[in-house]
Parts: sequence; structure tokens; C-alpha cells
Amino acid sequence: MLPQRVYVATTVPQPSLTAVLNAIAAAGGGQIGHYTHCAFTNARVGRFRPGPNANPHTGTQGAINAVDKWRVETFCDRAVARAVLSAIRAAHPYEEPVFDILLLNEPDL
Repeated sequence: MLPQRVYVATTVPQPSLTAVLNAIAAAGGGQIGHYTHCAFTNARVGRFRPGPNANPHTGTQGAINAVDKWRVETFCDRAVARAVLSAIRAAHPYEEPVFDILLLNEPDL
């Protein structure tokens, strides 16, 4: 039976992209056979308004901000998913990185 896999996606500002990708790989994410650092990335624009108690890395508190970001999509074995998420949080510059996390069913065909 194949290990259960987890799809993980987040967005990150360009200056932190390489650090986040390397953190994912160091934690065991993005591995296919003899390949590491496997991920899809594409440019996005993130929009947000920091509230009165926020400490924004980028943008102005109380104003609607638009920031260029990169979406990172990768995957990992379920056994290392918590480590991958922790590694992203540690490498990510934002107070609250946002994640898409999907449990993948990979039948043993």
C-alpha cells in the first residue's frame, strides 16, 4: 500500500520564496522518487486589510493592501505533514500564513 499523501499550498512574498521552498524540502515535503524540492509556483496578488491589533509584515494597518506573492503548491507523506507545516511557518515572514491542506487518496493500483 502506498503512503497517504497530503497536498499543501500557501502563498509567500517573493523575497521569502526560496527559504520556504527549502524549508519544505528539509522537512521531507516535495519528494518524488529520486527528486526533491518538487513544487509548483505561480505569481498572485494578495489583498488584505490589517485590523487594529495586527502587525503586518507588508502593507498599511487599516488600509486595503495589494501585495505581489507566489503561490507554492507541493505535497508530502502524511507522516511528515506536521513537520512541513511547522517548517513553512518558521520560514514564512507573515504572522498568519494561510494554507490549503488536502488529504489525498492514492489507491494501490
